[in-house]
Amino acid sequence: MTYQEKAQDLYNMINSGQLLDAFDKYYHDDVVMIEATGDKREGKSANRQYEEKFLSSIKEFHGAGVGAIASNEEDKTTSVESWMDVTFQDGNRVKLEQVAVQHWDYDQIVNERFYYNPGN
Repeated sequence: MTYQEKAQDLYNMINSGQLLDAFDKYYHDDVVMIEATGDKREGKSANRQYEEKFLSSIKEFHGAGVGAIASNEEDKTTSVESWMDVTFQDGNRVKLEQVAVQHWDYDQIVNERFYYNPGN
């Protein structure tokens, strides 16, 4: 499977409601994830807790998709432009859009940086 195919499978799982399963399958134990704000989380456990907290903040899921996926197979890097339409527990409905740049070690992501408008 190419890195582009792995990234596509990851987002297929996420967009079909299997975010935590996708996380368990595709993220390395020592993964580092960096938000657009520069905030950094290290390790699979800390990042899984962050994902669980994000999921618990969602009241209703309206859809998600991928605009584009690019890969550099030689450098083991993928970039994914994606969106998610959700209503949070507070009733605020938002379309979240981001680009994720992922660095892979074989079948798992070891580093991921997100680019989006963090707002105020």
